[in-house]
Amino acid sequence: MTDAFTPAGLLRRAAAFGVDYLVIAAYLAVVVAIGALARTLAPDAARGLFGGPMPGELTGFLVVTLPVSLYFVLSERGPRSATWGKRRLGLRVMTDAGGPLTLGRSVLRTALKFLPWELAHAVIWRLAFPGSAPPGMAEAGLVLVWLLIGANLVAALVDARCRTVYDRLARTRVVRSQP
Repeated sequence: MTDAFTPAGLLRRAAAFGVDYLVIAAYLAVVVAIGALARTLAPDAARGLFGGPMPGELTGFLVVTLPVSLYFVLSERGPRSATWGKRRLGLRVMTDAGGPLTLGRSVLRTALKFLPWELAHAVIWRLAFPGSAPPGMAEAGLVLVWLLIGANLVAALVDARCRTVYDRLARTRVVRSQP
């Protein structure tokens, strides 16, 4: 049995994420502008949201990671099975069996995809507040971030269908859209 779907190559996937990052960057610009305004109008409240590693990490998760993750979850679960960037590059996400993603599978794929990103945020908050983590923990966290990123890259390079670790665990793949 042959596969009717052409796998998306690593460069095309990276380019699609680059286009998606334009959407993310625009959102982040709005968040930063609102944050700067909040810091000017209500400095005590803003300081409370970012006054330590735990409040800062939680605020960052709610304001940045969660909305960005929802963009990926809902777009890849949606009728086009693709984010804006993937659509621009002619890609879509599907299950290994060739069907559309369920909500659960889309959540799992996105959570695994952004795990290194969120771990990096946690480490950065620990570095911003010295003494908030045991010695060496932040450095070990950064090593883990790079190991996860490297594992995804190597997995995509050696897999015939260019699947990352998160694609394999979620049993998904990214393919070129059919005409």
